[in-house]
Amino acid sequence: MNTLHPIEPLPPSSHAKPVDSFLQASELERELKRTVRGEVRFDRGSRALYASDASNYRQIPIGLVVPRDPHDVAAAVAACRKFHAPVLARGAGTSLAGQSCNVAVILDFTKYMNQILELNVEQKYARVQPGVVLDTLRDRAEAHQLTFAPDPSTHNRCTIGGMIGNNSCGTHSLLGGKTVDNVEELQILLYDGTEITVGATSDGELDRIVREGGRRGEMYTALRTIRDRYAALIRARFPRIPRRVSGYNLDELLPESGFHVARALVGTEGTCVTVLEAKLKLIHSPPHRALVGLGYQDAFLAADHVTEILNFHPIGLEGLEGSMVDGLERKGAPNLELLPEGRGYLLVEFGSDDPDPCQQTARRLMERLKRVPGAPTARLYTKPEARAVWQIREAGPRASAFAPGAAPQWDGWDDSAVAPEKLGPYLRDLRALLDEFNYQGAFYGHFGHGCVHLRVSFDLESEQGIRKYSEFVDRAADLVISYGGSLSGEHGDGQSRAALLPKMFGPELMKAFGEFKSAWDPTNGMNPHKVVDPYLPTENLRLGTDYKPLEPATHFKFPEDHGSFAKAAQRCIGVGACRKNDTGSMCPSYMVTLEEEHSTRGRAHMLFELLQGEIVRGGWQDEQVKKALDLCLACKACKSECPANVDMATYKAEFLSHYYETNRRPLFAQAFGKIDKWLRLASHAPRVANFLGHAPGSSHILRAALHLAPQRKIPSLAPASFLQSMRGKEGENHRRPAPEGAREVILWVDTFNNYFHPETVQAARDVLTRASFSVTIPSRQPCCGRPLYDFGMLDEAKQYLEQILELFAQAIDRGTPMVVLEPSCASVFRDELQNLFPDRPRATQLRSQTFLLSEFLERHAPSYELPRLARKVLLHGHCHQKALMKMTHAESLLRKMGAEFESIDSGCCGMAGPFGFEREKYAIAQAAGERVLLPAVRQTSQDTLIVSDGFSCREQILQSAGRRALHLAEVIHLAANSSPLRSA
Repeated sequence: MNTLHPIEPLPPSSHAKPVDSFLQASELERELKRTVRGEVRFDRGSRALYASDASNYRQIPIGLVVPRDPHDVAAAVAACRKFHAPVLARGAGTSLAGQSCNVAVILDFTKYMNQILELNVEQKYARVQPGVVLDTLRDRAEAHQLTFAPDPSTHNRCTIGGMIGNNSCGTHSLLGGKTVDNVEELQILLYDGTEITVGATSDGELDRIVREGGRRGEMYTALRTIRDRYAALIRARFPRIPRRVSGYNLDELLPESGFHVARALVGTEGTCVTVLEAKLKLIHSPPHRALVGLGYQDAFLAADHVTEILNFHPIGLEGLEGSMVDGLERKGAPNLELLPEGRGYLLVEFGSDDPDPCQQTARRLMERLKRVPGAPTARLYTKPEARAVWQIREAGPRASAFAPGAAPQWDGWDDSAVAPEKLGPYLRDLRALLDEFNYQGAFYGHFGHGCVHLRVSFDLESEQGIRKYSEFVDRAADLVISYGGSLSGEHGDGQSRAALLPKMFGPELMKAFGEFKSAWDPTNGMNPHKVVDPYLPTENLRLGTDYKPLEPATHFKFPEDHGSFAKAAQRCIGVGACRKNDTGSMCPSYMVTLEEEHSTRGRAHMLFELLQGEIVRGGWQDEQVKKALDLCLACKACKSECPANVDMATYKAEFLSHYYETNRRPLFAQAFGKIDKWLRLASHAPRVANFLGHAPGSSHILRAALHLAPQRKIPSLAPASFLQSMRGKEGENHRRPAPEGAREVILWVDTFNNYFHPETVQAARDVLTRASFSVTIPSRQPCCGRPLYDFGMLDEAKQYLEQILELFAQAIDRGTPMVVLEPSCASVFRDELQNLFPDRPRATQLRSQTFLLSEFLERHAPSYELPRLARKVLLHGHCHQKALMKMTHAESLLRKMGAEFESIDSGCCGMAGPFGFEREKYAIAQAAGERVLLPAVRQTSQDTLIVSDGFSCREQILQSAGRRALHLAEVIHLAANSSPLRSA
């Protein structure tokens, strides 16, 4: 007779656990504020910001400490020890296995403890604090043709401390190994307050330390006992593969490894010690590179060829599957045409000290592979092409996971590794297992070291889906172990894989891991229940069966997120691309403050928590959410630069619309949100308006009332707006004579160019006429409503758009293109319009008919002979232009004109419409501009033209650098009229 056994209940998700589980939090907070000079934050907003990392997990921390120096760290740990509070030292929060979230006091080193203390070129080492961003170190080292070898895809924001915690690797581990191979010494702090420096230890030194006794002697005695007791098991059970990251590095205690205590601590995921300082090995960095792209029939065949390629000694060998590229293609990702034909790809990089050797090796590889069975298509890239292809590899895997129409994909089995020679068969068996479970996911990763990354279409919200996920990872662990592989080849164990470690190492070595942790942390105060005595993979899920977010009615329809604001807020997967500060525009406020709450990720996490209502309980009226969103410049950079396309500008507008349902909008919002109405009124007496805006008495009153920054100048109105002049001279709805058969185009006259720079509109009309278009300019047209979004005035914004759709109905139906001069106005028609009215065919049509001038000329006037421009040009792109329309069209036009131009990666100018005029935000605005743009403008010669289409950008350049920037329309117009382009 069969006995029915009850099904074990699932472990609790993060939502089933109490938010305030540490009962002495208030006393601990007071102690920390008394003893720590840095910042101590126990408010609910700060705790919400650090509740998640880039994994599937969520745990509400006790509080946050941002230490200024090692003394602060010691004081913080002492306070935590006094109240028996766990401690978690966190890097950039990009961990994928859940190791950087816990019910603990979080130590964030990234704001202050981020210094390179020493870079010794002769002896090839660097001493750094844990908060140093990897690329900061690499950039300094590259000046001497040196590098820190590990370079994960998060290299522009991950920290050295986080890399030590994870034992990170990256693309070029073929060149220099894992982090563990490049750490020489660590200065560490134990939970009991002991502070020591550890590294390699000779037998004589080990004997001396043990004889001296004390806490250090006690630890080293325990470590030596572990080594001696388990040496044979370590040698037998630790996989001998390039990418064994799972478990503790007990093999570093073996005699053949020099009893290297620092390296034994690498990869312990914050469960043993806190790193205060690290001495890192630097290696030679080949200055010249050659990248080959190989396209195979599938990823399995590509993996089969890895060992053949390794004979050519590449410094990087990456792989990716065709379905990942499919996802990127659905999202309209750029540069995919650079990939060779195929469904499985390898990217092979060679390096050398001189240009020729790496190129020659690359060509020899291509010739060799022509003669092998299943020969790939091949392509040798130029330097610019190589940069673009690496961007596909770095951003693509997670970007493709949120492709339109695709099921959400998650980490969870994202990091297994086998010997490179076994990679092909392993991938085939792993694909068979995925198919058995009916899961989708694309392989990618560091094929040269047999490390496979994978995001899978797990269902982490239903009980059946979570049980299925649990069964899958259990089976997948058995599979990789059967190949002699590792559960983790880079991302660590954390919570995703730690409970599976007994399968890989057996009970004796698991006991050794426990003894190793106890030697450092006998009271279990350091990041508990990760690696040792771990949570199950199905516990503390960020989603889970009880994930029941609010689904509020919204103005925006979020068509790409099935009409759900909750799903939109869930887009953020925590990889922290918004925490970079070297390139691009995302995220300008974070680049200035280095505060998590000012990153796109931080704001998305706040909105996620708002909708869950557990830690953030104020709903639409929550002041901490409002504070986090307040410094969002609505630049839209995240919409294109974030791998998951988080659209924070839209989320901010939606939040503010509801926040101000019960809160009074400030006068500043009324003045700038409805600026089109005030400018229309002021345009009837522009001299009077200009006088009142600049005269000492009235100007002071105006600035005080509107909280304007005293450093700002109020822009002067033109003597007459463009539309006023046109009506006076030419009447209503003027259309200039044009050649017979000329195609009609509508020139949109935006509010700012109309009232402040009518010469820009005039120049654009002349350019379009010269390009043989019939230019129509309605004499009365509404504002697009762009300023309204900054203040959440979405009811009014919708009314503006309804009016535009009605006014231009016939033109839209005829397919008449509309040229818009101001990028932020064009973005309304290209972005907000569709999000507010996704089911309106006319809205969709207008979106497709809206162009910037540069786009329009490139696409619709190929025969237009542009005038010559024998001048140097510094080109700065408006954030909305870079995010939605790109700069390629403007660059192409300048190139055709013969200009010697530089299109700078200048990020956000900082003005961002009304943002830069507000007194409280002036410092942030200026710091954003001073990051790249303003210094670049000041360094250009006086005869160099500064070109930018954005009104705000031009105003920031004028007010902060004293140079008048020109719109591209003005440049083309002046060049066409052979006017001597005066120094701007």
